Amino acid sequence: MRPSILYPLFAPIEVLKGIGDKYAKLVKNLCGEKVIDVLFHLPVSVVDRTWMPPLVSAQNGRIWTGIVTVTEHQPPQTRKHPYRIYCTDGTAELVLVFFKVYADSLVKNYPVGSQRAISGKLEYFNGLWQMSHPDYSVPAAMLPQIARQEPVYPLTAGVTNKMVCRLEEEALQKVPELPEWQLPESLGDLEYISFNEALQRVHHPRSPADLLPSSAARRRLAYDEILSNQLALAFIRKKVRQQKGRSFTGTGILYQKVLSVLPFALTEAQEGALAEIAADQNAPYKMLRLLQGDVGSGKTVVALLSMLKVVEEGAQAALMAPTEILAKQHYETISALSGPAGIRIGLLTGKLKAREKKEVYAKLAAGEIDILVGTHALFTEDVVFKDLGYVVIDEQHRFGVNQRLSLSSKGNLCDVLVMTATPIPRSLLLTAYGDMDYSKIGALPAGRKPSQTVVMNVKKMPDIIAALQRKLDEGARAYWVCPLVEESEKSDLAAAAERHEMLQQYFGNKVGLIHGKMKETEKDAVMEEFKSGIKTLLVATTVIEVGVNVPEATIMIIEHAERFGLAQLHQLRGRIKRGYEAGTCILLYAYPLSNIAKERLNIMKQTEDGFYIAEKDLELRGGGEILGTRQSGFTQFKLADMSCHKDLLLRARDDVQNILKNDFLLETPRGQALKVLLYLFEQNEAVKTYLAG
Repeated sequence: MRPSILYPLFAPIEVLKGIGDKYAKLVKNLCGEKVIDVLFHLPVSVVDRTWMPPLVSAQNGRIWTGIVTVTEHQPPQTRKHPYRIYCTDGTAELVLVFFKVYADSLVKNYPVGSQRAISGKLEYFNGLWQMSHPDYSVPAAMLPQIARQEPVYPLTAGVTNKMVCRLEEEALQKVPELPEWQLPESLGDLEYISFNEALQRVHHPRSPADLLPSSAARRRLAYDEILSNQLALAFIRKKVRQQKGRSFTGTGILYQKVLSVLPFALTEAQEGALAEIAADQNAPYKMLRLLQGDVGSGKTVVALLSMLKVVEEGAQAALMAPTEILAKQHYETISALSGPAGIRIGLLTGKLKAREKKEVYAKLAAGEIDILVGTHALFTEDVVFKDLGYVVIDEQHRFGVNQRLSLSSKGNLCDVLVMTATPIPRSLLLTAYGDMDYSKIGALPAGRKPSQTVVMNVKKMPDIIAALQRKLDEGARAYWVCPLVEESEKSDLAAAAERHEMLQQYFGNKVGLIHGKMKETEKDAVMEEFKSGIKTLLVATTVIEVGVNVPEATIMIIEHAERFGLAQLHQLRGRIKRGYEAGTCILLYAYPLSNIAKERLNIMKQTEDGFYIAEKDLELRGGGEILGTRQSGFTQFKLADMSCHKDLLLRARDDVQNILKNDFLLETPRGQALKVLLYLFEQNEAVKTYLAG
């Protein structure tokens, strides 16, 4: 149960003064539904309103704050003209300019002879200082309230910065005096400030430097969030490791049979991953391991060989993929390799006919299927295994934790292996998958040739099409990737639909089109045509980023490559690294190029190391952006920035180890404070599953 001291922070935002129903809805869309969400909505910059010289010595274009006396009103002669109010600070005249306002309200708020404290941008026009629609205009006595460094927050339509500032002040009043969960020695070189003080500093910045990730307040808040994350993951991991599992040692018979028919020798990285998985399988506890491998590194083979240990002992294994076409691909690969060993493989997808599904259900329940490959269809109640002992989940980021647990619960003390083809920077790996052990496959299988990456200006389109024509005539297949489905008024990016129409003029009906707005059945049909060679050129959006293997596809053209992130470019390029022919990736760009875009393209030219690319992408874009919505399985920090706070992650992991060693039930005074921290950052499940026993 959440500690009562936190109740004010988890109250609905409606408890804050000045929030009506309409405003509440807008604020909830902006930052969240609770008071704590408002507090964790941090400013991104500041406006200096402390510049208060006499007007006679003011500077054009700067934000000026001061007290003026109203001397005259000048209503507009026509609707097109503004309303002007003349003022003075005693040293020079200032004209306040208003467009499309009610004259009555101006007369009421600015009576001649009154003094007003105002703040806004100065402009020098026709020998006079003028200010259009002052940001602030209040009675002179309220000057101290606006003469400050004003934080600037991310906004949404209908919400102004003034509104958010007012809301933050209200929320700060709700923060109780929380117990200190950090020890001076755990903070190390961090400037010691309390959580409460850190919140005050970030919402009341004294300069732009106070908002930098390197500032003392930001680092303190980041460390609190990271510590809660690592402590929660450690609890979950400890709980998992305490759970009794099954020991699978295998006989080695099926393993050797499949190994003997492999068309290539295992890489050292594959053998290392298999050894780590085997050690987990042999142990009497449940396995929960992440297998991350670069594109084309051979994860499927590793998964298959690890499943054989389970099959050799009479149990069953399941492999789940996010799409039907990927599931079919796994099924075909596994069937071809395991056929000589007599392993019984089943396939279950949502598109199977009812009669075919019933047949799979019956065989599965009877133990006549050793390895079942499928999609989300594996979750259905009709899927009953005779003895499921091992679950492999491909493209982990497409599935949530609940789905993972749902599938493993169909078995008896199941081991679980999750796989991802997305190279993950170590800092993000530790925060996203800290509850798992993990293995890494970085090297490509023997015989795979490196691809060539070329960066070209989009103006060379005629030359590219001519070269593509020659390659397709020789029997090659190619991808052409565009960032959008159709043109928008706000973008000049090439649309996939338009590019498909243009390329058909050169290559006729050999050109296919696939994008995210198509139905799954339509996508699958197009991909099958491309895979079979009916289509030799596939125009696509990033929907092909994770998809079917087509070894014959050796050419990848990415249009407006400067608009893609590094990780995405790498994933796309991986589509042409599935066969044993050298591939060519052409990155088309258009001017103007930002410095970051230039760096991205240069990195893609220089290396094919996905893990190095992922680290560089993290540096260039930050954790939140690199993960994006596609990587929904990752932890999205509100206060920490993994591109700047990686050192805090390692410090937190060390601190957590000491906590688990000396106070694993959190019974000491610091332990009790750490419980508050866990609930503060909504790590409720960790507390329930571990501390509650």
